Amino acid sequence: MPTASWHGHDVATSDDTVVVERNHYFPANSIDPALLEDSATRTICPWKGTAHYKTLVVDGERNPDAVWYYPDPKSAAAEIKGRYAFWKGVAVA
Repeated sequence: MPTASWHGHDVATSDDTVVVERNHYFPANSIDPALLEDSATRTICPWKGTAHYKTLVVDGERNPDAVWYYPDPKSAAAEIKGRYAFWKGVAVA
């Protein structure tokens, strides 16, 4: 079952991930919302749409913009709506 971990803590686990461009997109209910802080960062993907970011916070340590999601993806990426992906040192295995 895919698990995202950072600094030795599992931050998301689910057998219902969607893999797009080698990234596992986890369902929102697989992540404790207390671990996420809002971020103003946005990026644009030509085929997925506008990505929004969250800062991951584990045991007081912050990993800015380590989590991204598409709240309103383009139709080609509809399957990742409401799902979260990780980077910046967050291991997914």
